[in-house]
Amino acid sequence: MTEAVHYRVSMLRPHSHLFEVEATFPAGPDALEAVLPVWTPGSYLVREFSRHVQDVSALGPGGEPLQVRRQDKRTWRVQAQGRAVTLRYRVYANELTVRTSHLDGSHGYFNGATLFLYTEATRGLEHHVTVEAPSGWTPFTALERRGEAFVAKDYDELVDSPFEVGPHTPHTFTAAGVPHEVVVWGDVVPDAGRLCSDLQRICEAQARMFGGLPLKRYVFLVYLTDKGRGGLEHKASTALLFPRAGLQSPRGWEDFLTLAAHEYFHLWNIKRVKPRALVPFDYSQENYTSLLWAFEGATSYYDNRFVLHAGLMSASRYLVRLGETLSTLHATPGRKTQTLAEASLVSWVKHYRPDEHSPNSAISYYLKGEVVAALLDLELRRATSDARGLDDLMRLLWQRYGDESGVPEDGVEAAASELAGKDLSAFFDRAVRSTEELDYSVFSHVGLEVRFRPRESSSDKGGSPPPRVKGEVKPKGWLGVTTKGSSTLATVLDGSPAQEAGLYVDDELVALDGWKVDAAGLLSRTEDKSPGDTVRLTVFRRDKLIEVPVTLGQKPADAAWLARVDKPTDAQKAAYQAWLGTLWEDPG
Repeated sequence: MTEAVHYRVSMLRPHSHLFEVEATFPAGPDALEAVLPVWTPGSYLVREFSRHVQDVSALGPGGEPLQVRRQDKRTWRVQAQGRAVTLRYRVYANELTVRTSHLDGSHGYFNGATLFLYTEATRGLEHHVTVEAPSGWTPFTALERRGEAFVAKDYDELVDSPFEVGPHTPHTFTAAGVPHEVVVWGDVVPDAGRLCSDLQRICEAQARMFGGLPLKRYVFLVYLTDKGRGGLEHKASTALLFPRAGLQSPRGWEDFLTLAAHEYFHLWNIKRVKPRALVPFDYSQENYTSLLWAFEGATSYYDNRFVLHAGLMSASRYLVRLGETLSTLHATPGRKTQTLAEASLVSWVKHYRPDEHSPNSAISYYLKGEVVAALLDLELRRATSDARGLDDLMRLLWQRYGDESGVPEDGVEAAASELAGKDLSAFFDRAVRSTEELDYSVFSHVGLEVRFRPRESSSDKGGSPPPRVKGEVKPKGWLGVTTKGSSTLATVLDGSPAQEAGLYVDDELVALDGWKVDAAGLLSRTEDKSPGDTVRLTVFRRDKLIEVPVTLGQKPADAAWLARVDKPTDAQKAAYQAWLGTLWEDPG
């Protein structure tokens, strides 16, 4: 019989939020050192999962007690004297996110990195998991099942295969000949048939791009909550967290589909084609790469595109959403401070640890990476007269690095230049390695241009032209803050009138020009003023009432939209159709 590591996960007392775990390691060295990851792949932050481990004990092969000592934050040592060792321990799990674990009276959800101690010596062995759950609960995971056990070929596959255990009835569909399961917790999907149908179309659109699917079975784990949104990709599954109320609106449904499309595209882009810096994963510390923009940003570019390609989004709606992304980018002063390459490299301390200064000091590699991916797509199309595009770059990377050997740090740029038939270093120097504003002139290749306008309100996401109004448009006053809750300043934007006047994050709003004001009223009332007007803002700062005079600036034109050029050529119309798969005349 092949040696393997065996785990038993019990959740018979779900109200305790404690998973009870038994891990049995085969005979080996005199001293067994069992460790727990400090992070989980796909979420680039050291999360210190071991802080939730408690009550660790050790037994020998005959059930005899063995001494176990904690060596550091993540390591337990057992004097095994070459014998097999069983570790018993409990893990507290009361955080419902896609990257952690959660157990309560309704279900059990766990990511392997949070639960499974391992040893470097046995990391390459098969890892078997049996689940002991309350009556009526069923385990769901992408792992193969052999009898009562779920089997991972090694520890990496185990970490990459989350479990959902509960009284669920899965929804199923087949895409590109591969069975798919959708397991939903938290509420009933309003239209399960439509959900499966839409997901099937998105999965098949992606399969067409790569010539099939690289797996035998796939599982969507869907968590419907009161708030929160996120996803985490895995090699044959994904976990999606989404507000249940969002599925009731067309925009919310669209957002869910783009989230699902994003995580599904990771089947290729990061799960199999990955940065070489992540090969193999080092679970003990940060794994640095400057390429996250290409793997997360490009995937963000494709999430909308595959909803479009699946026939579930119009071309005009797609351009609105791309315009909204441009608007968010231009509302972030950090784009002038941090390069895209640096944003990727230091995600461990910046992206996943935002604070009130983050908008001024950092840029998201998802956000700017999506825009750069769009520009690279158009740059490739322009250079090759639409014979090549970003799809071809993704396929080339898949062909060369789909064996999981890893893309070198210059691999994306080198492959793009190869496809373009020319050196694209100037493009990457500006877009990835500098803080210069991006060059949007390449949109003219498809008959579009980026235009800007001031936002109409705090809820204006951009993406569309300004409303038509008669007469002269009066410039709006601008303070330069964002708010949280009903009365607190959340961010003071760099270079804004608020910063120059001395307003601070966490100042509590009281009055504007002597009249009571809340967060919503502050923004609307300052916009009713003119640039150059001075207002008196009264705030509580650390329990002290102070008044700060602020001379308003002019509201910036940071809401972007993609407009069609006035007199498009036949070549631009053809390029537009090649890019979006829609005729230029089609209003979408």
